[in-house]
Amino acid sequence: MDFALTEDQRAFQETARAFAQERMLPEAGRWDAERIFPAEVLREACELGFGGVYVSEAHGGSGLSRLDAALIFEELAAACPSTTAFLTIHNMVASMLSRFGSEEQRARFLPKVLSGEHFVSYCLTEPGSGSDAAALKTRAEPVGNAQYRVNGAKAFISGGGIADLYVTMMRTGGEGPRGVSCVVVERDTAGLSFGQPERKMGWNSQPTATVNFQDCLVPVANRLGAEGEGFRFAMAGLDGGRINIGACSLGGARACLEAALRYVKERRAFGRALSDFQALQFRLADMATELEAARLMVHRAAVALDNGEGDASMRCAMAKRYATDVCFRICDEALQLHGGYGYIHDYQIERYQRDLRVHRILEGTNEIMRVIIARKLLEAA
Repeated sequence: MDFALTEDQRAFQETARAFAQERMLPEAGRWDAERIFPAEVLREACELGFGGVYVSEAHGGSGLSRLDAALIFEELAAACPSTTAFLTIHNMVASMLSRFGSEEQRARFLPKVLSGEHFVSYCLTEPGSGSDAAALKTRAEPVGNAQYRVNGAKAFISGGGIADLYVTMMRTGGEGPRGVSCVVVERDTAGLSFGQPERKMGWNSQPTATVNFQDCLVPVANRLGAEGEGFRFAMAGLDGGRINIGACSLGGARACLEAALRYVKERRAFGRALSDFQALQFRLADMATELEAARLMVHRAAVALDNGEGDASMRCAMAKRYATDVCFRICDEALQLHGGYGYIHDYQIERYQRDLRVHRILEGTNEIMRVIIARKLLEAA
């Protein structure tokens, strides 16, 4: 097993790091404080190929692997986890369009998605169904042979109100996962509306809102795949999404650890640098060790998904659970090491901690990750 990065991987990792440091980090605090969605910076990222990282080259994407994507997203998240997380959702939806869309659908939707001209949202969660996603109620009734009439609502949708396309899981059949289809709803569809942007603890550089469907007439031609395949598509997207959010957690935690290392070497107490105190050295050692362990789990899960391994879903759940829990704790330790300075905006540790807190909830809560892991273990026993 070779853990060394290839020359190509080092090259796009360095490209992502430079872009993050030059275009994202200087503004990330302002985006957070003023709740600014940095559309132009995201489009610049798309120009570098970061809008369709693992979309095949045949469909206009970068054609990279899930492991490659994890390397890129860690670098970007070291500057701004919130903005990077939005970009990972954009990538997840782009991949769904590429994998599950028809030739005609790919030609219609993908070029503007990959360029960043159009932003996209993933609509699964509802006000009454979060972890139990198969219980979703948004319904699409056929109107003749060419349209669906859609009614319902989706909650906590990243990009709600600013996205151009909403890839939506809706019920076209009976109860349960087999009655769910995946349909692309375009922003100018009559009857599509949005709630007020949520005021959140973190992730303030991307809007989150309820998406409402009231007698929306959507072409059947906008359905990805056949009726009843939507839940499978949604779950396939989430495996990669869990790796992505784990990678975003790695980037945020790494930035906090690096800040803590700088701070303890500069800050003095009782006539000595903080870095001279063994108790603090041990804390830093534990933070670095846990970060490296989380990185290895994320990368191993990414390789499993790339290779189509049978336990890939379990590994994605393990990596997401471990990385998001551990990286949040690393941010908290870094804040503690900064003392009172960690609690104020200027040092930005608190921004990373606020952004990383939601990673333990989205893409399936960490409690649901434990359910997935335990179920797979028991099936194999």
